[in-house]
Amino acid sequence: MISVNEAKNLILDLCNSDRIQTLPLIQTCGSVLAESVLATIDTPPFHQSAMDGYAFVFELWDGVSPLMVIGEIQAGQISNKILKANEALRIFTGAAMPTGADTVVMQEKVMIQGSHILIQSPGLIKGNNVRLQGSQTMKGEIALNKGQLLTPAGISYLAGIGIRDVKVFKPTVSILVTGKELSTVSEVLESGKIFESNAIGLTAALQLLGINPETVEVVDDVEEELVQSIKSNLNVDLLILTGGVSVGDYDLVPKSLANCGVNKIFHTVKQKPGKPFYFGTYQQTLIFALPGNPAAVMTCFYEYIAPAISRFTKKEYFKSLLLPLSTDFVKKSGLTYFLKGKTSNHEVTILNQQESYLLNSFAIADCLIELEEDKEFVNQGENVRVLMII
Repeated sequence: MISVNEAKNLILDLCNSDRIQTLPLIQTCGSVLAESVLATIDTPPFHQSAMDGYAFVFELWDGVSPLMVIGEIQAGQISNKILKANEALRIFTGAAMPTGADTVVMQEKVMIQGSHILIQSPGLIKGNNVRLQGSQTMKGEIALNKGQLLTPAGISYLAGIGIRDVKVFKPTVSILVTGKELSTVSEVLESGKIFESNAIGLTAALQLLGINPETVEVVDDVEEELVQSIKSNLNVDLLILTGGVSVGDYDLVPKSLANCGVNKIFHTVKQKPGKPFYFGTYQQTLIFALPGNPAAVMTCFYEYIAPAISRFTKKEYFKSLLLPLSTDFVKKSGLTYFLKGKTSNHEVTILNQQESYLLNSFAIADCLIELEEDKEFVNQGENVRVLMII
């Protein structure tokens, strides 16, 4: 049995940080670019009106005469008309400037006189209210650099320059949940059965990190089925299993993993909850086999799996800080405790119902409180490590 710090270091040392996926732009929000993105077009792709108004050739206007309006251009249209001296075209925001026109006067700055307009904008100069072609990005320029976090605005920007797919740092993940006692929420709950919640909890946790699992399977406690499911999921970067990892007669996961050629790195960690926690590797795949109790599953996800995923994605997820404990707490020496907590008023409170099978307190927790292995008594006001999970 190893310590929490030893377990975390062994995991992080084996994380391959080079997994790159090419994904549709819409699926990449919150991801980090794995290569720089080059603009495929000039943006704007043409000289464009920045206002609703009137386009004209500044040097062909004498500065005092009314301009004859000879047509209009809506956004999405082009005009083949060539403007002469003292002529203008009605134009709308985003529309392409007519050939030769270089200035737009706002509609609020003119007086309409039949088919003519009289400009009443003393400060108007050549080029006013025109967005020049390529003024945002020129074709071939770097639009966003490698390592840039993709925000909604960044995705909108890339879409606007014609980008459909990008390369991002993101691992592939699969989930296997084991247990003969498990029933789906769409089934009638029979005697001796419980509703399965680990698969949906882990899926939601992964989605919070911007990852959709490749597969999610619920497998019976039958060695042949376990081996088959494990083998079919050893092509991902991270494989997460829950249940069947302790020492009972039907805890078949460690044996099944061994039969699949998985190299065990450790099995059991000096922690509560989640002591029977298994970690191993198969070629490039990292295998996390967690206990079946749902609070232990979620604790191990936040404390071990999320940091591992962070190595792949180049992005930090959950902030760790020190806060004073609101009450005294007594624990056994020899195990690191991870306790569901709630922060308020610049301190943290340990919630009730800490048992590993209970999720009701986890549902309202905003952090995990870590109490070190050698601690037996924590005083009120003493600073403790807090991992914020929301």
